[in-house]
Amino acid sequence: MKIKTKSRSWEEVQALPQPMHRKPKKPSRLLSSVMRLLSSPDLRQVRFSYEKKRMEQAGEGPWLILMNHASFLDLEIASKILFPKRYHIVCTTDALVGKEALMRNLGCIPTQKFVPDLSLITDIRYAIEKNKTSMLMYPEAGYSLDGTATLLPRRMGVLFKSLDVPVIMITTFGSFTRDPLYNNLQKRKLHVTAQMECLLTPEEIAEKSVEEIDAILDKAFSFDYFRWQQENHIRIDEPTRADGLHRILYKCACCGEEGKMEGLGTTLTCHACGHVWELDEYGFLIDKGSSQAGDSFNHIPDWFSWERECVGKEIEEGRYLLDTSVDIGILKDYKAFYTVGSGTLRQDKNGFVLDGCDGKLHYEQKPQDSYSLNSDFFWYEIGDVICIGKKDCLYYCFPKQKDVVAKARIAQEAMFRAYQQKRKTSGKK
Repeated sequence: MKIKTKSRSWEEVQALPQPMHRKPKKPSRLLSSVMRLLSSPDLRQVRFSYEKKRMEQAGEGPWLILMNHASFLDLEIASKILFPKRYHIVCTTDALVGKEALMRNLGCIPTQKFVPDLSLITDIRYAIEKNKTSMLMYPEAGYSLDGTATLLPRRMGVLFKSLDVPVIMITTFGSFTRDPLYNNLQKRKLHVTAQMECLLTPEEIAEKSVEEIDAILDKAFSFDYFRWQQENHIRIDEPTRADGLHRILYKCACCGEEGKMEGLGTTLTCHACGHVWELDEYGFLIDKGSSQAGDSFNHIPDWFSWERECVGKEIEEGRYLLDTSVDIGILKDYKAFYTVGSGTLRQDKNGFVLDGCDGKLHYEQKPQDSYSLNSDFFWYEIGDVICIGKKDCLYYCFPKQKDVVAKARIAQEAMFRAYQQKRKTSGKK
């Protein structure tokens, strides 16, 4: 999938008017049917099936529907499971670029990832209360990088209590394994399933605290798809299954060097020390060298977790620094994605600083501004990206330094947690 792109000067983009906020439009039954029809080939290919649990307690709706986010297939799965029920979809603003009318008629409600957006709450309430239509949202916001759950926003229970509708959970199995984000959109052949469950009734929501609801959500979004593959003996024999694996396993477990890893074919290689791992057909990393350092990481999420610990230590010791040249794109309206030039992106304990466009662009973002970071691999087939910004303008930075996107997200999450802990210790709310 690609995005409509235009090359414009910094001045031209800044002169563009802000798009007007629009109330959610009731989804078109015709377009919903077309969406379901277009999704059929992919769903047949993965022999999709699903089961329901506790759905008799959900009533006819409207519902608030939560779904884990692993790949584009998730939307096609939702179109199958929920049909003929009409539902709105909370989506990212870039999904509307070049096709705003179509996406709004499908029921899409645009918002920015990890950017505070109070109007989104108003839109959700309008969709449920005025349009009498269910709402589908992906609370993780971003795709999983390593096949485990990404951070969820806190205090979702406040929203649940205000809406007073059943909360439905759709969990997919195989969607990530078929099309992991790091693997350059190379789809694998396997059976994909899902479970649709009434997670909470309005009565259950009313009797529980916000903290209890957060705990229920954390459990519902607790998964490890590499472990799922291994325990269910899911065989992935594609010869490209390790392509791009260095995007998440960017730090060598043996020598500690970064940016020297390469996932290609079925192997992951460190070009600094020469160590090699093979990604076998069942999702295990097999250490092909003699060092014991790599033996502890035959499981990809364990390696990724170790990288989190390393980044956390760098931040604590004041050593963390990302300083890279970037190409810069701006998303300001729904007409196009605008490329505006190049610059430098810096991330340290004080947050992000972006400078570019021959000195015309200067933007700063503090660690406390977001609990996570919108970072992506091979974004719209352009390249790996780090996105920062505010509601009125988003800056998409395509680093020229290799394999920094995952680390930047890890660092942002760690710095946000440290900020929150500091506030908690000081007694601030």
